[in-house]
Amino acid sequence: MIELVDEKYKRVQMDLSPSSFQRLKRIKGLTEAGSYTEVMKDALRLYEFIVQKDTEGASFFVKPKDGDLAEIKIFA
Repeated sequence: MIELVDEKYKRVQMDLSPSSFQRLKRIKGLTEAGSYTEVMKDALRLYEFIVQKDTEGASFFVKPKDGDLAEIKIFA
């Protein structure tokens, strides 16, 4: 549900499963975010970036601390 709060902001209400809420709570703690809203805004920015790069044909890689570089498929 999205409702107009004022001309600058829109209010979004979400229903999360218990596991999704735990994931949100865990990320909030790991990032020391001030609010769940901050976590969601950061997540949206990152998701937008990844989707844009994927549509441009980019590849994504991860390199563990003591490991080799490996390609990861985000949108397989």
